[in-house]
Amino acid sequence: MSMIRDLRAAVRPALRRDTAPYEYDATRDPSVSSAVVDCAVYRDGKRLSDHVSPAEAMRRVRAGGGFAWIGLHEPTEREFSGIAAEFGLHPLAVEDAVHAHQRPKLERYDDTLFTVFKTIHYVEHAELTATSEVVETGEVMCFTGPDFIITVRHGGQGSLRALRHRLQDDPELLAKGPSAVLHAIADQVVDGYIAVADAVQDDIDEVEIDVFSPAGKGASRGGDAGRIYQLKREVLEFKRAVAPLLRPMQQLSERPMRLVDPDIQKYFRDVADHLARVHEQVLSFDDLLNSILQANLAQASVAQNEDMRKITSWAAIFAVPTMIAGIYGMNFDHMPELHWKYGYPMVMVVTVVICVAIHRGFKRNGWL
Repeated sequence: MSMIRDLRAAVRPALRRDTAPYEYDATRDPSVSSAVVDCAVYRDGKRLSDHVSPAEAMRRVRAGGGFAWIGLHEPTEREFSGIAAEFGLHPLAVEDAVHAHQRPKLERYDDTLFTVFKTIHYVEHAELTATSEVVETGEVMCFTGPDFIITVRHGGQGSLRALRHRLQDDPELLAKGPSAVLHAIADQVVDGYIAVADAVQDDIDEVEIDVFSPAGKGASRGGDAGRIYQLKREVLEFKRAVAPLLRPMQQLSERPMRLVDPDIQKYFRDVADHLARVHEQVLSFDDLLNSILQANLAQASVAQNEDMRKITSWAAIFAVPTMIAGIYGMNFDHMPELHWKYGYPMVMVVTVVICVAIHRGFKRNGWL
């Protein structure tokens, strides 16, 4: 296990190098964990320096004020232990941040807020199938203190690089401190939910059209059930990201907190409102997919009944010549019209007339 961790630590620096002006390169400082994507000190809304270690960033903050923003990507326990000790992070929160797979939540440990967000990314696909992956999930965890914010990201989605650059272009907002960064992250995550909800709505509309349109009636005999069920699984994953986050957003927007600037708290109300709207939309997706699935199963049942009626009708038609052939194949010496010159043609005509009459009867009743 230790060999795998060492290999991950060796590979990360190569994967994270970028030409962005403020991207942190851990290889420049071998004493710094390779999980650190970027680390900087901000004072009065302006970035003071590049390429500093977390320990150096905290030293500068304590000496001259401002706050430190440290970004990490999938740190191991060993990589995160030094930063956790430097900033006095609670062991339980550190364990959650390292191992991930947490529910969205907001917890307070002494002078630190620990927030977990589930990021959602819509997977583009040319055609929705029963095995299509519709959404991918990741996690962003934030340790927010009086003079620092530490972001820990898991998964290939939810990068905060563009967000950091956008905040650096707005010094007035960034001057509000770590809570401004926390709000920006929450706002970006919820905006991602809105975009994914719109894309999932298009997939549901497509399936709904296929199920209810006359052109898709043949496929709806069972072919659409797999697609509907796959969508339900993806919507359930979506709901697991959205629903638990409602209460943390309400707390950040309504409950006064010493670590959240009062001006920033007003912005959290807007995020909470958008999140509530997405939550209602996701719940409606689930109900709509249930209705579509029930309609699809009902259509499949009706189609099976139609097939059974057709099979029964044709079986009844073919039963007539089978019965007549069976009667005249019993080889008795004395049977009506057995030795009559026109017996065979008459039997054939009678058989055809009876079959045609039965066919017309079934046709008139809608069985054929």
